[in-house]
Amino acid sequence: MTTDRERFEELFERCYDALMAYAVRRTPSAEDAADVVSDTFTTAWRRIHDLPPGDEARLWLYGTARRVVRNQRRGTRRRLALDERLLDHARVVHQGSRPVVPDGRDDTLVVAMRALSEDDRELLRLVAWEGLDGPQVAAVLGVSANAARVRLHRARVRLRAHLDRAEATQAPPAGGVAAWAGAPPDGSTSDVAPVLRRDRHQEER
Repeated sequence: MTTDRERFEELFERCYDALMAYAVRRTPSAEDAADVVSDTFTTAWRRIHDLPPGDEARLWLYGTARRVVRNQRRGTRRRLALDERLLDHARVVHQGSRPVVPDGRDDTLVVAMRALSEDDRELLRLVAWEGLDGPQVAAVLGVSANAARVRLHRARVRLRAHLDRAEATQAPPAGGVAAWAGAPPDGSTSDVAPVLRRDRHQEER
């Protein structure tokens, strides 16, 4: 009979690379990604008896990592808010009260993705980056397959609307979509377009 330790070691060997890729795509540094993976596997060990069998365990890990990333981002936002207040004070002291506006324009897809909610962005990332289908996305999010399908369709519709608005107000600069909302570190975007620009009729089937 397989022991808890043996099951955990098998899970670690089988899912480590996929979980690390998930974390790297959603965190600003290798250190943050490593923390996400560590915390996720720590949770998996504590809850080893709650893990589902087979490939469903990988989806369980994604769902756990998603919560870890959210907690990490909340902490980062609090630190950044403090940094921004300090920076604003420095600007007032050294440059007066006029805001400093950076040069350059964002890529239209970056603008469109930033306009989406974090939930919408995560839905699109699970499909484009992790290659998950509807039922798998549902398992990660802890919702029904139908709810996941509806949410994904609405996220695509909102992205398309934001893209239309962004393209109407600015011409995209050189560089394409590689910077898209934390695009994969290897710069690969060939898998993104087919997922995000699927025919509307196909989405609604």
